[in-house]
Amino acid sequence: MHLRSPKTVITTVARSLNLTLPPKPPSSSFHSSQNQQVIGSPARVQKLIASQSDPLLAKEIFDFAGRQPHFRHSYASYFTLILKLGRSNYFSLVDDLLLRLKSNSYSVSPALFTHLIKIYGEANLPHKALRTFYTMIQFDCNPSMKHLNRILQILVSHRNFLRPAFDVFKDAHRHGVMPNTQSYNILMRAFCLNGDLSIAYHLFNKMFQRDLVPDVESYRILMQGLCRKGQVNTAVDFLEDMLNKGFIPDSLSYTSLLNSLCRKKQLREAYKLLCRMKVKGCNPDIVHYNTVILGFCREGRSVDACKVLEDMASNGCLPNLVSYRTLVSGLCDQGMLDEAKNYMEVMISKGFSPHFSVIHALVKGFCNVGRIEEACGVMEEMLRHGEVPHRDTWLTIVPGICEEFELVRMEKVVKEAMKVEIKPDTRIVEAGIDLENYLIKKIRAKNSRRA
Repeated sequence: MHLRSPKTVITTVARSLNLTLPPKPPSSSFHSSQNQQVIGSPARVQKLIASQSDPLLAKEIFDFAGRQPHFRHSYASYFTLILKLGRSNYFSLVDDLLLRLKSNSYSVSPALFTHLIKIYGEANLPHKALRTFYTMIQFDCNPSMKHLNRILQILVSHRNFLRPAFDVFKDAHRHGVMPNTQSYNILMRAFCLNGDLSIAYHLFNKMFQRDLVPDVESYRILMQGLCRKGQVNTAVDFLEDMLNKGFIPDSLSYTSLLNSLCRKKQLREAYKLLCRMKVKGCNPDIVHYNTVILGFCREGRSVDACKVLEDMASNGCLPNLVSYRTLVSGLCDQGMLDEAKNYMEVMISKGFSPHFSVIHALVKGFCNVGRIEEACGVMEEMLRHGEVPHRDTWLTIVPGICEEFELVRMEKVVKEAMKVEIKPDTRIVEAGIDLENYLIKKIRAKNSRRA
């Protein structure tokens, strides 16, 4: 630490307090009476410390004032300086000031430790946060519920500190604070994320033994833990128990269950749960519907996915781009191309731009069954809406409409139409208009030949 001379510190103090220094005696250094005049009262020193943007200068002023005869810092000066140094990561200086507070028998407020624990948590120093919690007890300063839950939250965010967090939790009553529902939830979530579901379940049951009432979050934490372990049926049982006790599950609880049921291919149960949500007090939102739509499409049950989408409006929820994109892709995968195209047209009529993945699925599907004209129509629709076809889409459709040409002739036509070099990462923006015109001419030519 760069230390300034006492004269520099005194000058800074005087300038900050709008004082005029008396002339320096020719044969002596600053007298203590002069220093006392410059320093002023403890309240003025505290204000000076608080006004410093440089925490090290604030510490020098603090030390200089403390060396003056009969001067005793106020607790407010300690409080201000400790927080100023802590927020600037001068943690060794903070430790020194805490020792001086202890040795000089100051009465310390819980607010100081509240701030310090928060500072160490934000600095990613769980060990110092934990030590500060125990230092608080050494100052005969009883921790509150806020202190307990904050230190638990900081510790469990570091996997190596899960056991110390559990020790703090178990010993909390010895320090005059009893864990509440939030305390249990913090540890339950940590143990679930760590894969220790049995400990989380034990904590859940302990709440009832200690006359604490689990809340919606308590149930959700366990349900999510069970879903992560693949025990979705047990998680659904928890939901039933929750409903029987009069709790209304939140949206996130249903999201976790629906996602897990769909991944387990229990689509009938997922759909039944989706239908029950509104009856049980939680209106299904777009995330819930899209989760079930995706689940049906993944299992080749796009017709059922269509029913889910049609049900949405009656429950006050409108499909979004993800809904249509998932459904169109699922229908294409099953070869239901006309239905997929109809939903694409509905999507466009609702104001949604056709996503390039939707277009590619339709173009590929039509091309695979030799319906080149329909594929061209889809491409025209995309170009009209200013969307950029993917390179793979061009490579899918061009061979189909140019099949009567030799390969060399086809390459020449494509290059002439696109006017750009085709590269592996090309998404052909510039060629859109030229190729659209080319495709239209080809379609018209084919139609005239057939006539």
